[in-house]
Amino acid sequence: MMMSKKVIIDEVAIWDQFRAGDQRAFTELYQHFVQPLYSYSMGVTADKELIKDCLHDLFVELWRNHATIGPTTSVKYYLMASIKRKLIRHMETQMKNQVHHSNYMIDFTEADHSQEAILIKYEEEIRANKQLTVCLNMLSKRQREAISLRFFQNMDTDQISDSMKINPQSVYNLIFGALRVMKEGLMRERAVA
Repeated sequence: MMMSKKVIIDEVAIWDQFRAGDQRAFTELYQHFVQPLYSYSMGVTADKELIKDCLHDLFVELWRNHATIGPTTSVKYYLMASIKRKLIRHMETQMKNQVHHSNYMIDFTEADHSQEAILIKYEEEIRANKQLTVCLNMLSKRQREAISLRFFQNMDTDQISDSMKINPQSVYNLIFGALRVMKEGLMRERAVA
């Protein structure tokens, strides 16, 4: 039985060749990293089509911007961080769109369909979204990531712990700290409004 042998490449040298515009180096990076990135992405979301779209977008953007991309000591971690950011951005956008659509549908199924009532509901939704955005921006990057994974992607503590490479207690600390900051921020925002 033949075992498939993992090909070892000098990823930093190939990365530098790619940054200099070498198309063969870019192809080699793609072939070497696309499958590991796909597997890694499955830990972030089970949406295979979204993963494929984001991977495609990532590599298109890499080639388009190759001349301005900086050096790195670990291509693997650079690409993993890039695909994770891209996936989370897409999922947050999808979540916001779903919430907006749900609120819109609920508004239209209510008994009062007057234009004034619809406008008031819409303005309330905009105000609530602005307050939420302000509160999210008060959080540290790690707190935002933990909140996103917990509430937008419905991950449990162990999944978040694996995804963020931290222990479960740190996950609790991040989430509870973030919720406290957001609650205080909402109270301040409402007091000002």
